[in-house]
Amino acid sequence: MSQPTLPGHPHIHYANGQLHVEGTAVAQLAQQHGTPLFVYSKASMLAALAAYQKGFAGRNAQICYAMKANSSLAVLQLFAKAGCGFDIVSGGELARVLAAGGDASKIIFSGVGKTRAEMREALRVGIGCFNVESEAEIDVLNEVAVSVGTQARISIRVNPNVDPKTHPYISTGLKGNKFGVAHERTLATYQRAAALPGLQVVGIDCHIGSQITEETPYLDAMDRMLDLVESIEAAGIPIHHIDFGGGLGINYNGDTPPAADALWAKLLAKLDARGFGQRQLMIEPGRSLVGNAGICVTEVLYMKPGEQKSFCIVDAAMNDLPRPAMYQAFHGIVPLDGAKLATPGSEVFDVVGPVCESGDWIGHDRALNVQAGDQLAVLSAGAYCMSMASNYNSRAKAAEVLVDGDHSHLIRARDTLADQMRGEKLL
Repeated sequence: MSQPTLPGHPHIHYANGQLHVEGTAVAQLAQQHGTPLFVYSKASMLAALAAYQKGFAGRNAQICYAMKANSSLAVLQLFAKAGCGFDIVSGGELARVLAAGGDASKIIFSGVGKTRAEMREALRVGIGCFNVESEAEIDVLNEVAVSVGTQARISIRVNPNVDPKTHPYISTGLKGNKFGVAHERTLATYQRAAALPGLQVVGIDCHIGSQITEETPYLDAMDRMLDLVESIEAAGIPIHHIDFGGGLGINYNGDTPPAADALWAKLLAKLDARGFGQRQLMIEPGRSLVGNAGICVTEVLYMKPGEQKSFCIVDAAMNDLPRPAMYQAFHGIVPLDGAKLATPGSEVFDVVGPVCESGDWIGHDRALNVQAGDQLAVLSAGAYCMSMASNYNSRAKAAEVLVDGDHSHLIRARDTLADQMRGEKLL
């Protein structure tokens, strides 16, 4: 008997009627660790990385995992061991990379609001490069570097005013976004930075957004970036590396983003045609490495029929899975028991959590064939779920498990109430 497949999730499948991550039955993990529970596939993460590595074979390229997508220490350790650098956006992320065994010299520090303390610590440990996002930041970073007797290696993040055709909250390359230096100000900004004693210009950076499913925005941004490199170098400032950011989307709901190796074949062809094929390249993928590697397992608490809407109330909530409330995002939802997959005529429910907010929903209008006590898997939960999770309503953060074939590893214990209240003081 053929087993149902889950498009976009090659390492998450049904076997013997039960949902598995790689060779491990998810129901067994839920019984062992409770719910809500995040479960990740090691093979899925490494396969996604391998597509980028294949695309860059023979090139001078560094893949830096954009760790804001999922900053769990074991995930960082996995990518560090696979040779990745890291794209960070805070001092806390810097500490996590180092705790996971990451190489400081392969760290790129992005973000519009770096503090002086964060800059000093990044300089102390010897990170590879700061992606500078404003002219004001240039002055502060120069001041900090001079004060500690060193030079900060920088690239300047350029805002190319390219529409990534994605959700406005995760678009970062348009004139109205807070990120980067305006395209028109780029050359003058480079000239200003190159004249400062505490800075060493080493590259140029661009990141236009996230969950991009078309190749055209990347090709347009690359053309604008290369035009700028030509003008900057014509002014006597060498650019040693070109950083094209990340943002490649994944399949949430029939999305068809280009494969990483296929996309980069086109981008590299453009680089070669314009004479930049031997330049060092940096990229910063995040979601595309971890998004479809993860699921969130949740138990059905109550079925609540209604006149206008019927609700399936589960024990996972917006504090575990913030993307639907934040971005109106779609996540596939399937039962752990393959015999309970929805069929034509199945009743339609809104899948909602216990948090006291009307925005606490996981999925609208989903056909389900379940009852209280059944367990569901929320798909594509490897990115921007646990890393954005909170203790809202004094709810415990979920446990996390990493699966490697038929073995599983608890990589984060579930919060206790003591964990939540640590550091708080009564009057």
